Amino acid sequence: MKPTSSPHTPPASGSSELKGARILLVEDSWHVGNAIKRLLRALGADVAGPAATIADAERLIAECKPDVAIVDINLRDGERANPLLDRLEEEGIPVVVITGYTAVSLPPGKVEAILQKPVSVERFLAALAPIVARLPDR
Repeated sequence: MKPTSSPHTPPASGSSELKGARILLVEDSWHVGNAIKRLLRALGADVAGPAATIADAERLIAECKPDVAIVDINLRDGERANPLLDRLEEEGIPVVVITGYTAVSLPPGKVEAILQKPVSVERFLAALAPIVARLPDR
């Protein structure tokens, strides 16, 4: 995440762009995962994760079904997130993919957005806000 002000400064506390949204975060990089989690919480989201593997993500999904998932395509030990993307699609959970790769090949309609790391706060919100806005009770 690269906020425009500083790479370590989340948006002003009390911000509520994602208020109440349950977000599953699947990211194997501890530093990146924690930065995204802090950002999402600062924006009002309830965050499960970061999960570094599909098994960890599956456990979190079983505990509380998320409204939206943010998923890195490549996970710990070379694991690819494609089976998790299939499961999330079957459950009707929208997905935003974040990746360090310049090109990711996924079938059309599989995910809501593919964002290349590093992602600015503005681009991150531009992808998430419309998804959260159409959730029930919004």
